[in-house]
Amino acid sequence: MYKSLIRPLLFKFDPEKIHYFTTGLLHSILNIPIISSIYKSNYTLENKKLEKNVFDIVFKNPIGLAAGFDKNAEFYKDMNELGFGFIEIGTVTPKPQDGNPKKRMFRLREDEALINRMGFNNKGIEAVVKNLRNKGDITIGGNIGKNKTTPNENAVEDYDICFNALFDYVDYFVVNVSSPNTPNLRALQDKKPLTKILQHLQNVNNNKDQPKPILLKIAPDLSDAQLTDIIEIVENTGIAGVIATNTTIQRDGLISKNKAESGGLSGKPLKNRSTEVIRFLKQNAKKPFPIIGVGGIHSSKDAMEKFEAGADLIQLYTGFVYEGPQLIKDIKKALLVSS
Repeated sequence: MYKSLIRPLLFKFDPEKIHYFTTGLLHSILNIPIISSIYKSNYTLENKKLEKNVFDIVFKNPIGLAAGFDKNAEFYKDMNELGFGFIEIGTVTPKPQDGNPKKRMFRLREDEALINRMGFNNKGIEAVVKNLRNKGDITIGGNIGKNKTTPNENAVEDYDICFNALFDYVDYFVVNVSSPNTPNLRALQDKKPLTKILQHLQNVNNNKDQPKPILLKIAPDLSDAQLTDIIEIVENTGIAGVIATNTTIQRDGLISKNKAESGGLSGKPLKNRSTEVIRFLKQNAKKPFPIIGVGGIHSSKDAMEKFEAGADLIQLYTGFVYEGPQLIKDIKKALLVSS
C-alpha cells in the first residue's frame, strides 16, 4: 500500500516539508489504539533470534534508523514503534543553527536517490537533551558535529561539548566529520585532526564511570590509502568502530533531472560503494572492529549484502523513504531465514 498509494502522494510535495508533515501524522496515527494495533500487526516483527550484541549493547534487532531523519530527537519513540532496533539522532551541534538555504533536499526518482545539502540544521544540544530525558529503554545513538562558525582548529571543543552534554542520554556516540554540507568539515577526516578529536573524546570517555562506545562515520569517497589511515586511527585511539558510509559527492551514472544539485547523494547509487568500503575495512583491519553499514539499502537482499561484507549492524534512511516500513519487516524475515 505504501508504494502504490501513499508514496505517490507524498512525492508530490517538497521532500523537506513532507518529512515533517508525515512524521507528525505518524505520531498522531500511532497514538490511536485501534489504528496502532492494525499497523503493528501488519508491519512489525519481533523475535529474540534477531537480538544482537555489538560493543556490549544488546540491540533488539540489527536494523537502525540513520542519523539525519530525527535531527532533534523529536520522533525517536514513533520510529521505535515502526520496528527499528535502534535510532540514531542528530547530527546535533552545540548551538542551534539553521543550516543551508532552502531548497536543500531533492528527490532523484529515476535513480531512487536523494541529494541533500541540509548543513547540520538542528535546534542545538540543549533542546536535544531535553527531548531525550524520558527516552525509556529505546537504544539511541548520538551523532555529534561542529557548528558551521567554529573553525576546524577549534572543532574538538564542539565535539567535547556535545559528548559531555549527551553522555547520560545516549547509548553510543557517532563522530560526524564526513558530511559534505558543512564547509571544510571533511578536512577533519585527515589523519592528524581526526586523531586529535577521537583521542580527546576517548580520553574523556575513559574517565567516565561507564564509558560508552564511540564510532566514526566516514565518507564513501575516501581512497584505499585514506581507509587504511582510518583503520590505523581506530586501532590507535581505541574507539569502538565505524559507520560506513555517509553520503557521496560522486554523481556517476545518474539520470534524474536533479543530478547536478550540490550536496550529498544517498540511496541506490551509493549501494555498491558503501559495501566496498565495509568489505575493505573488514578485510584489512588487523584487529576487526564493529561496523554499521549504511547506504543504498532498498531491499532485504541489499541488507544481506552489507552483512555478508562485514557489517554487524545496518541503518536505513533513503531506502526507508522509498520502500516504506515494509522494508524493515522484510529484512527481519531474511535474517530469520538465514539464522
